[in-house]
Amino acid sequence: MGISTRLTWLSALPRLLVVALPVLWGCSINHYQPSHFQFTTIVKKTRAGPGGWRAACIHATVINKSTMEPYFCNFGVGMPIEHGDVGLISERLAQRISADCANQALQEVLAAPASPLPGLVCTQFRNTFQEILNRAILGAKVTVLCEEETNPIQVGF
Repeated sequence: MGISTRLTWLSALPRLLVVALPVLWGCSINHYQPSHFQFTTIVKKTRAGPGGWRAACIHATVINKSTMEPYFCNFGVGMPIEHGDVGLISERLAQRISADCANQALQEVLAAPASPLPGLVCTQFRNTFQEILNRAILGAKVTVLCEEETNPIQVGF
């Protein structure tokens, strides 16, 4: 391979990674659906005003296409049932907000991944999802571990 061919490949590498990483990571954009977020009530809302807590658990299977090994990107999502600023958050609204925020986080992470390694991309995704979700519902959480009471939903890419 000549010098000009190598330079062409090197200059194209960043653009290639933006296109190839979703394929290598086994993902496509906008694939989290509201139905993936099956919330369970953790703390019942017992009085008027803000309170209560619900959580969902996602076990996303990601295939490393170069080794064909699966990687499991697990995370929990928690949010209040009623919020002081937002008011009552129905389960359907919680699902929609979670899916929208997860998809936005995924788009941002895949546009500029910190690493091609699935584990590091998963961590970057969870951190970005936490930031976006917390902007939508202050106090909402994205966690590494799921609440014991939740039923993990398998999401394959």
